Amino acid sequence: MEFISSLLNEIKHQIGNYTQILVGFSGGVDSTVLLHGLVQLRDIYHLPLELTAIYIHHGLNDKADAWSVHCQQCCEQWNVDFISEKVIVNSKEGGIENSAREARYRAFHQHLQPQQILVTAQHQDDQAETFLLALKRGSGPAGLSSMPIKMVFNNNYLIRPLLNITRKHIEEYAHQQKISWVEDDSNQNARYDRNFLRLHILPLLTERWPHFSQAVTRSATLCGEQEALLDELLESELNVLIDKAKSIDIAQLAMCSEIKRNALLRRWFAQHNKIMPSKQHISRLWQEVALAKEDANPRLRFFDDEIRRYKQRLYFVPIISEPTNCILTWSLSEPLILPTGLGTLSLGEKDNMVVRAPYDNEKVTIRFGLTQDSLRIVGREHARHSKKIWQELDIPPWRRTRIPLIYYNDTLIAAVNTFVTVEGKSTTENKIMIEWQE
Repeated sequence: MEFISSLLNEIKHQIGNYTQILVGFSGGVDSTVLLHGLVQLRDIYHLPLELTAIYIHHGLNDKADAWSVHCQQCCEQWNVDFISEKVIVNSKEGGIENSAREARYRAFHQHLQPQQILVTAQHQDDQAETFLLALKRGSGPAGLSSMPIKMVFNNNYLIRPLLNITRKHIEEYAHQQKISWVEDDSNQNARYDRNFLRLHILPLLTERWPHFSQAVTRSATLCGEQEALLDELLESELNVLIDKAKSIDIAQLAMCSEIKRNALLRRWFAQHNKIMPSKQHISRLWQEVALAKEDANPRLRFFDDEIRRYKQRLYFVPIISEPTNCILTWSLSEPLILPTGLGTLSLGEKDNMVVRAPYDNEKVTIRFGLTQDSLRIVGREHARHSKKIWQELDIPPWRRTRIPLIYYNDTLIAAVNTFVTVEGKSTTENKIMIEWQE
């Protein structure tokens, strides 16, 4: 029974004073023990925890629907709020394991509320697997630091309370507490690298050296400390290189040694909450994008983003279906949801985007993609081609097709948060304020 109280105390210690918790819940033994432990802390130890469990349906296994039902039943039994979220896994990008992970964390990101922390059930043996996978890839200290117990996630934190607990102790807890869980048969498929390590390599290493996983955890922690020190030493310089749009200065990077430049670029990736790039990715980014010919429009795909260059700066640009042929009618009385995840338009009270109100005979539509030979905007004396306007306002090419354009009938009134045409100029007596929540 001692290991039960030890496990509960470890969870309690790692979550600290946080009370609103989103739990990644697959129904497997690890996440089931984590959720059960949190329920025990709430019900037996009377911690004021507000628990929500989220099951991610990857669509990769025929039993996934049944697993979702099992998870929901567990949550009903334990009085835990439950979410089931289906995701799309694109196995062509980075392999099926990485793609599933990316899809899973995007879903976590979507559902995590401002006051919640996310907790997941990785444990000490998972840490050893992650370390060995990073070693196989030839990773440096950042990759070998593997998984931290606590990390920034979605303006809050991701905490892994079981990271110091072995798989053996987790299974002992489950058996002792008579907890039922689902078994993912794909975990026995050694075609996947992680399963190969779990099934064939780690048992041999543990048989030879029983405390191998603990030693790996110490090594990962030391690598993490080295990275934390580099973060501290490079923070002020990185802040100078990065602007409000989170783009990074190519000219300043070019003045650094290759080693330092690569370290800065990796921290730029981290600021965007992206997985760490390989050495090959960093090299391609620098050679093919940063150093491309001056008149080129270079881009490099990185999972769901492209890295692009504009005016000697590098940008992360989400890949979306361009909405250029889209025309949306807007009544103004209700918020308007924009396509391809571009956000929402609504009437507001902020004065950063003020236009005249439409007349009774004017229909309001939202369009995308502007090409107009002669365009007069407020603050400019002469008409310009729309391309010139975009350039003068320093709007990158990819952004120009994603900014909502407000039309009254067929007259352009404004590009939201960017410019207002003379036809859309407001007066003291006739004005509305537009808010765009991206």
